[in-house]
Amino acid sequence: MGFEMAARLATGGADVLVWNRTREKAEPLKKYGAKVAGDLTELASRDIVFCMVSTWKDVKQVIRKLLENSKQKPKLVAECSSISLEGSAELREMLEKKGIQYLAAPVSGNAKVIKAGRLSFVCSGPKQAFVLARPCLNLMGANASYVGEGELARIVKICHNVFLGVVTQSLAEITVLAQKAGVPRHAFLEFMNQSVMGSTFTRYKTPAFVNLDFRITFTPQLLRKDMDLGLDAGRRFEVPMPLASAARDLIQSMIGQGWSEQDFATLLLQQAEASGIKLKPENVEVGDGLS
Repeated sequence: MGFEMAARLATGGADVLVWNRTREKAEPLKKYGAKVAGDLTELASRDIVFCMVSTWKDVKQVIRKLLENSKQKPKLVAECSSISLEGSAELREMLEKKGIQYLAAPVSGNAKVIKAGRLSFVCSGPKQAFVLARPCLNLMGANASYVGEGELARIVKICHNVFLGVVTQSLAEITVLAQKAGVPRHAFLEFMNQSVMGSTFTRYKTPAFVNLDFRITFTPQLLRKDMDLGLDAGRRFEVPMPLASAARDLIQSMIGQGWSEQDFATLLLQQAEASGIKLKPENVEVGDGLS
């Protein structure tokens, strides 16, 4: 995702310097006009640094490395990964001690969504930090919402991804129910997508559900991590989350059965197996709603 975000910044005319732990993965960004840093500390000379990695452990590692450059520091760090409230607060404290503004800016989308210009940001922190980052956010995505101070963006993103897990499991259940009753998956999902219950997400997952194309957009392990963050938040704020808890257990079951190297939409296969049917690709051309 960080690659596609950087590509949109560069093609939009921004002066972009990129760094990746595996430099070879960043090299193709040169064709969009981006420069590739040899060392992460070089990014400290930039006004704004965007961070997009997988876990809080990764975030802490790269930010600490970024701050090793004692002679320079960015005006603002915008952190776009999915991390906990506690991790985000720790990062804010770390950056504020260095006199660096911090914007929590997690996203909704994936690499394909970014390419289609449909990425969404939810942001929290000082309002002036959001104003400073807004032109870059607009280059990378379709929408950036400011929800307030502190770590409020983190709880919004956690809620978003809990919903992602619950909705995907629910969609798998009703799709398998319709198929077992005799309705082809493509016909069922065509109706659903045109109904009031259809959404950008149901349309986007239709090709995977119809043709069993489970190339990774988001791994089961990362979804499990976000479900755990949601359940932790539920305990913290005294909110019962029975549907989220059940969905989390089903994601764990899927991982335990070895369905962990494909997209989290393989929840569909697990549901079919539990229902006594074996799915086959329908080989029907269906759109994903992005193009």
